[in-house]
Amino acid sequence: MSAARHAVFGQPIAHSQSPRIHAAFGAAEGIAVDYRAIEVAPDGFAAALEAFAADGGVGANVTLPHKQAAFALCSSTTSRAQRAGAVNTLLRKGDRWHGDNTDGAGLVRDLTGRHGLDLRGRRVLLLGAGGAARGVAPALLDAGILEMVVVNRTPEKADALVDAMGEPGRVTSQYWDDLRNQGDFELIVNATSSARQGGAFNLPLSLVNSMTTAVDLNYGDAAIPFLAWARAASCRNSVDGLGMLVEQAAESFQQWHGVRPQTDAVYAMLRERDAVLVGAD
Repeated sequence: MSAARHAVFGQPIAHSQSPRIHAAFGAAEGIAVDYRAIEVAPDGFAAALEAFAADGGVGANVTLPHKQAAFALCSSTTSRAQRAGAVNTLLRKGDRWHGDNTDGAGLVRDLTGRHGLDLRGRRVLLLGAGGAARGVAPALLDAGILEMVVVNRTPEKADALVDAMGEPGRVTSQYWDDLRNQGDFELIVNATSSARQGGAFNLPLSLVNSMTTAVDLNYGDAAIPFLAWARAASCRNSVDGLGMLVEQAAESFQQWHGVRPQTDAVYAMLRERDAVLVGAD
């Protein structure tokens, strides 16, 4: 019996570690896995997804820049996907797609489990307001953070994310140019893709205190500029998105195959290959 077909959609996608991760999960659990990377431009995403389903595709991950488009294509979604307004995990139900967002759960599991961070009562700065930011914001709030400040180059997108969270006062937006007036934070999360476009980080040192952890949702080369700033700013911890990637993949795997795989061995395998990793899912 052939394996059920799964894939990850994105642009770019050649960098993706998801096929390797799911193959490793399958091998460890004794489950046959057929998981591929499919590159598609935004204007062709809907057609590519339907072609995938017509060819037997039963589940998919979605990465940049398609997470919000995937949400719009679903006939049903989980509550966490609804709060995010973005989908990274698709499951075929009959002739329709059901959507979930496992990014936030993956991030929180990585930070609390693998890195031993207590998120309760923390003041958080979220850089970015696109699909990646929307995916993690609800889970951070559910983990008990005290306050979240959202900053984005396009202020309207930051305002829209704040409105979607539905917690005025606890979640606020600010202008990027006003960062130096925001005080300090225990957690700074980079959910932007500026490093992919050659961007550099020059953030105020006043954002950092003795307890600050800096987290980039990217991994590999795309995480270098932000994590370099974090080290120069003497952040207590700096974390890339590799652990989050593995943990969100495990959440997706569980939905598709009915078992949550162990993640530590897969994370260690990818960390050993870190020198050649580029980009983020």
